[in-house]
Formats: sequence, C-alpha cells, structure tokens
Amino acid sequence: MSKSTTPALPVTFRPGRTRAIMLTLGATMFVVVTAVALMLERLGPGERASFVLTAALLSGVLVLLSRPKVVADEDGVTVVNITRSRRLAWAEILKVNLRPGDPWVFLDLSDGTSMPALGIQPGIAKESAIRDARALRALAESHGTSAETR
Repeated sequence: MSKSTTPALPVTFRPGRTRAIMLTLGATMFVVVTAVALMLERLGPGERASFVLTAALLSGVLVLLSRPKVVADEDGVTVVNITRSRRLAWAEILKVNLRPGDPWVFLDLSDGTSMPALGIQPGIAKESAIRDARALRALAESHGTSAETR
C-alpha cells in the first residue's frame, strides 16, 4: 500500500457497531432492571438497591467491553484494550496482522512479542475491520522501521 492511501493522522480505529450495541444494551438493561426493581412491591429497600447495583455492575462490564480502540498519530499508536492501554512508537510495530479467523488485529512488536489490538475486530463488521487493518498496516509501514531504512 502506498503512502497516498494511508489515512490522515490522527486517526482512531474502533469497532463502532459492536460498541454501539454494547452501550445501548448496557443502558437498556440498567433501565429495565431498575424499573423492575421499583415496580416489584414485595421488595424491600435493600433488595431494590441490590437489583440496581447488579444492573450497574453488568452495565459497567459492557462499558469496559466497548472501550477498545487504536489511536494512531504522528508519534505512534495508543492501543486501548479492555482494561489496559499501551503507547507504542511506530518503530516498535514490525507488522500488523489480521489473519482469517483472528478475533482481532495482532501487532508484532520489536521486542519479539505480539500484542492484541482489540480496537480492530472483524466481529459484525468484517469489511470495516479489514479496511482498518490495512490502513494501520500502511501507516506502520510508512512511519515505522521500514520507513527509517529508506
């Protein structure tokens, strides 16, 4: 992929449809469970509070699951996964992989490790994930170690 097909920086990659579904489901679930807790007359205040707390915890899990993204800028990439974030310089990224059957993109790093980047995942938007993986690969090739050797 040539440099002319790389996206303008900064760019954020995230599974938009999956994120929208999880956030909508979390909010809906919280509202429904809270409404049920308030409508059930036989529940005491503590039981109602436990319903609301449980709904809040489950909604919080869905918010965490909707968090992943990959943000690329001139200096490198920030990978935000479910509970962790990591900043990578372009030179640290040797290869961007999204093989058939992979649940998300994997980054091969200069320290010999591979890092998942959950912000690009085929899930329910396979074409978008493939396009995003190609764009990130092009950015890594044009900004990374291969660009330094030219």
